[in-house]
Amino acid sequence: MRDIIHLNQDWRFIQSDAGLPSQLPDDWKQVDLPHTWNAIDGHDGNGSYDRKKCWYAKSFQTPKQPLEGGRVYVEILAAGQQASVYVNGKEAVYHEGGYSIFRADITDLCKDGEENLLAVACSNEHKDSVYPQSADFTFYGGLYRGVNLISVPKTHFDLDYYGGPGLMVTPKPCESGGATFEMNSWVTEPDENFTVIYTISNADGAEVASAVRPADDAKVTVYVPDAVRWEIDHPYLYTVKAVLQRRNEAYDEVTVKAGVRSFSCDPQKGFIINEKETPLRGVSRHQDKLYKGNALTKEDHYEDARMIKELGANTIRLAHYQHSQDFYDACDELGFIIWAEIPFISVMNADPAAHENCISQMKELIIQNYNHPSICFWGISNEILIGGISDQLVENHKKLQELCKQLDPTRLSTIAHVTMTPVEGPMHKITDVESYNHYFGWYGGRMEDNGPWMDNFHKVHPDICLGLSEYGCEGIITYHGPEPACKDYSEEYQALYHEHMAKVLDERPWIWSSHVWNMFDFGCAARDEGGVAGRNNKGLVTMDRKTKKDSYYIYQAYWSSKPMVHLCGKRYAQRAGDTTQVKVYSNQPSVALYVNGKLAEEKSADKVFVFDVSLENGFNIVTAVAGELKDSTTLEKVEKEPSIYVLPEVNERAEGVANWFKLAGDLDLKAPMEFPEGKYSVRDSIEEISHSKEAMEIVAEAVKLTMNMKVVPGEGMWDMMKSMTPRKVCEMAGSMVPEGFMESLNAKLIQIDKL
Repeated sequence: MRDIIHLNQDWRFIQSDAGLPSQLPDDWKQVDLPHTWNAIDGHDGNGSYDRKKCWYAKSFQTPKQPLEGGRVYVEILAAGQQASVYVNGKEAVYHEGGYSIFRADITDLCKDGEENLLAVACSNEHKDSVYPQSADFTFYGGLYRGVNLISVPKTHFDLDYYGGPGLMVTPKPCESGGATFEMNSWVTEPDENFTVIYTISNADGAEVASAVRPADDAKVTVYVPDAVRWEIDHPYLYTVKAVLQRRNEAYDEVTVKAGVRSFSCDPQKGFIINEKETPLRGVSRHQDKLYKGNALTKEDHYEDARMIKELGANTIRLAHYQHSQDFYDACDELGFIIWAEIPFISVMNADPAAHENCISQMKELIIQNYNHPSICFWGISNEILIGGISDQLVENHKKLQELCKQLDPTRLSTIAHVTMTPVEGPMHKITDVESYNHYFGWYGGRMEDNGPWMDNFHKVHPDICLGLSEYGCEGIITYHGPEPACKDYSEEYQALYHEHMAKVLDERPWIWSSHVWNMFDFGCAARDEGGVAGRNNKGLVTMDRKTKKDSYYIYQAYWSSKPMVHLCGKRYAQRAGDTTQVKVYSNQPSVALYVNGKLAEEKSADKVFVFDVSLENGFNIVTAVAGELKDSTTLEKVEKEPSIYVLPEVNERAEGVANWFKLAGDLDLKAPMEFPEGKYSVRDSIEEISHSKEAMEIVAEAVKLTMNMKVVPGEGMWDMMKSMTPRKVCEMAGSMVPEGFMESLNAKLIQIDKL
């Protein structure tokens, strides 16, 4: 029978390319898996992180297999981003792609009765043939999900096909109330003596159906009467077991969980599960945590899933790569609809080898995760037009779509368009459904632009199922104020933004899905904004999972059926002025607010309750009451609010824009823009402009003033932005760009000769 041995303890690690060891090194650091060498520098704000090749080593005994001809496999659950695996000095496998399972048969490399040396060289260096090429998150390196040895008889369920389990189960509900289970398994080196025995057990462990097939043709369909559906609020799971039998002896066994559900999308009705219209409203999630990086335990994954369930979300977009089997299992058990995707993101590499890596990662994603009932959507790319469009890019997407349908015709494919993707164009109608990443109200435009944009797209394309795959804004819990505004990074503006977005989406159930960017703050070593470098701070929850921002609770008010009340602004603890505004979020019909034990006011409202109250000098106890629910905080009335409540850059940026126009002099900024030959202009790519130090300094200042982002050649998110033009940046920023700003930028650039 199969024996799985976890090799997660007592590894040796060196954070350098020390080369293949001939014996277990005693001078390397001792570590346990999961492990990443970027647990700290991947998000500590120092501007970069260690991207290199590093080595792991461990000794192991060859597992004893009682049957002659047994095989031993090494299973790597993930290795970021490329990895070579060696046993006793010989290469067993090389793998490209940092997020999927891969295995190798190492039987012939092992020594019986002696210690064996397992060595793994992991690299998170850039490689042209490996995705992601460039993205807004840290590419952690390491053996961050664990390593197993798998011992099996010579004849066994397949372990060699793209890291899959060797068993594929497709439950389909029937009109009669039952369900069919299509089951297929693949067996290595079977003969006529082998059969596969399938059994299906319900959630109580009782067997409800079974079938037997020859091992060399093990596909079969069985019927389960009165099958219980897998629902979001009742995620009922069946257990499907395949046993490889030789006469009276079981040789191998594979078990998976399965769920019976039907689903579809309709452009006018949105998402439909088990014949019920159910708008998908939820979050995106990255797989890292403060000072752990992506080396998360099973408990970490389940904690994340439970926190999202507590929010009231019914969907998660697992960005931007394959996640841990532990997290997919949690989603199956807790009842989430999952969008799973590959890291084909931001920038396409035209190298054919890169496209082959895309295909390989898509095969691994689908084959390894086919049995998870929570997964309903395969994502083929994210914001890929940041790097520009080409015929090859469009064709590559069509090939990925064909691959998805070939491997899994039961699920829908989807795509996350960057906000600048034209409403009309060749990137539409490739996938089954579509979504956009829009940051109106943060990177550009106003939050009020979101609804009208969706309505217009829906009008132009009434036959396309439209979703909102990303939206959000930074919220740093240090910053507060009575007049929150875009780009002030305050917790209050983030909450105000999400108040608006929750309402916009609630009013448009035909939006098939929406995913807040992001559930948790996450590591992006290249970022430096808002006074918290090294991270993307758009999370509803801090990266350490310790603090739920006020924005978390507005979604709980909209999405959770459990009664709740939340008093906002608790971290805005010291307030000046004769009156102050107090907000309460609740899914109850009315809320009463008490100040120092006295009723200030009782209001009826929908989710957001706003009170203007007077505070007494010194400390004040403020309590919100909704029926039996209460929430309380203490606020201090002060003469002047702490300076730390305001990000210094907020005032500096306003002054900077004024100085920019002052230096523009007497230019007629309303005159048509000119583009003299041999001069730089806003139509040139930022990469081309960077050839001139003078021109690049002007563009960098413009981007900083309008979008509060640093653009430095070769640093940060350079690879994502270098192909963009200043004109495109200004168009993205929308109303955040003052009138005449782009004209003045062009006027400055056309004074400089191209190099």
